[in-house]
Amino acid sequence: MTGSEGESTRTSGSAPSPVVREARPADADAVAAFTRDTWDGREEDYIPRVFPEWAASDDPDRGTFVATLPPDAVAERDASGNNDDRDPGDTLVEGDGAGVADTGDPEAVVGCVQAVLLSEWEAWAQGIRVDPAARGFGVGTALSTAALDWARDRGARVCRNMVFSWNVMGLGQSRAVGFEPATEFRFAEPEPDAAGVTATDFDPLVDPDPNAAWAFWGDSDARDHLRGLALDADESWACAELTRERLRDAADEDRLLAVAGEDALAGFAVRTRVTEREANAGRVATYGLAAWRDADAAGALYDAIAADAAAVDADATRVLIPETVDHVSDTGANRVPVAAEPDFVMSADLTGDP
Repeated sequence: MTGSEGESTRTSGSAPSPVVREARPADADAVAAFTRDTWDGREEDYIPRVFPEWAASDDPDRGTFVATLPPDAVAERDASGNNDDRDPGDTLVEGDGAGVADTGDPEAVVGCVQAVLLSEWEAWAQGIRVDPAARGFGVGTALSTAALDWARDRGARVCRNMVFSWNVMGLGQSRAVGFEPATEFRFAEPEPDAAGVTATDFDPLVDPDPNAAWAFWGDSDARDHLRGLALDADESWACAELTRERLRDAADEDRLLAVAGEDALAGFAVRTRVTEREANAGRVATYGLAAWRDADAAGALYDAIAADAAAVDADATRVLIPETVDHVSDTGANRVPVAAEPDFVMSADLTGDP
């Protein structure tokens, strides 16, 4: 795959244009070199850890790509002092003819992205990174275009991504290539607690009915705000449409939680995964969605989540909730911590011509 100017266009005026190709395992060290400190210490970048697996996988439902530039393009930026902590040549790899260089000649790997099919019509773009030494060459646009083209070619009708709310440059780049605002969410973080649900007007359900949860979801403010999205059960950090079938799968796998009052269901949540944190930081239970009727129901649901997290030996939790005054204040009223900042989901319509 190529940059946004087309396969035959490798230069634009006097400045070289990036050429995007499929990622190779040999690109891993170069990608790690320019993602060592992506967020300037604000967040730890997961790309150096996962990229080797991404590049080595042969999966028709995911495509991983890198952007390449001639070595001189990056060397000039390094010499200008923009990257004082950089080792010369740390992003150079041997070309194979698919990138900017001919086979056997060196090229600089200056960006990466992965596109994933979440369903027959939904795609997700993730892990887009650009080498600071290559900014201004259109690398981000070329990578985004490659990911969107890949998704469109495989029948996807929408492609979404997630951007930290504080990453203004990333948000601007997404808008520039066709992504529009979709929704925003925040993570609540109740402590795992084996004590279970405290005395309230709501009781946890031993065997929640996924159809009842589906009916509750359809009429909820949470669904309206989240545009029907929840964390995907198979792809970490991806958001996909929550369907009746996915709720049924969650119930069958004992991942569906619900609380009810005397008259009806009052809230539900879906556990999507339990993962080991890096650096021996413990196990994290992630709940891809929580929706409730009111603040009291929220408290009972958070108790149920805390008990469920303890039952799966989690040391911490993340619970996706809508970024609204009601949902965040209901969470705070129950003394449940929340992440300091929200995350934004953006969406690109792939139904028209590229």
